Amino acid sequence: MALLKLIEIEFLKLRRRKFVWMMMFSALIMPFLAYLLFKYAWNTGGDPVQFYKWSAFGLTLFIILPVVLGILSTMLMYNENQYDMLKQLWIVPVSKMRYFFSKFFVVLIYSVCFMIVTAVGSVIFSILLGDIAFDWQNVLFLIRKCLEIGVITAFAMLPILAIATTQKGYILPVSITLVYAFLGSIIVSINMYLHPLSSMAVIVARNGDIPGLNNTQVISIPLAFLSIFVWGIVSVLLANVALARRK
Repeated sequence: MALLKLIEIEFLKLRRRKFVWMMMFSALIMPFLAYLLFKYAWNTGGDPVQFYKWSAFGLTLFIILPVVLGILSTMLMYNENQYDMLKQLWIVPVSKMRYFFSKFFVVLIYSVCFMIVTAVGSVIFSILLGDIAFDWQNVLFLIRKCLEIGVITAFAMLPILAIATTQKGYILPVSITLVYAFLGSIIVSINMYLHPLSSMAVIVARNGDIPGLNNTQVISIPLAFLSIFVWGIVSVLLANVALARRK
């Protein structure tokens, strides 16, 4: 119950931050750009998965969502770190790990909502495109993949949330977020199991059902989960040490 209360408090604090709501609109960037691309340059041939690849499974998966979650993680930690409010929280007292996981669950819920907005936007723009017939099977496929991306990406961003606990400023965590996101998209062609974001792509495209994400390396779903798990454990330990030093 204490954890739920902390999560509720986090959302009450976020409610006043317009930037958080503005970031949610970035979920519609790729669906809109995909609409323009297929409307005026390319042709889907009536295949909705080709459209969804561009609207939800491309840059949204590798760059936009990770960057948004990294900025959100930094914002969640910034004010309390800047004004040393953690000292007051420890007096209450609030468990340090409970405090950290309350931030994580906010990131997780935000990530899922972000991908739901992307899925809804993709369906609407695919209908506006005109040459894609509305089909519930394809829509359910899109929603299922978007929910997978939303959940797994939140876990893959644990290292950034942990780094944000160690810093009082926001410049370094945001800079590391950008490097982290781009590195994830680059390293996927070298070794898919070194980086949590590239491991996430392995899980999402595990059946080869997303065009353009057919992996050329040996596919191992357990290894991909293990990579995300190991990075997650290391991140939690780092956050625990960082918060323990904030007396």
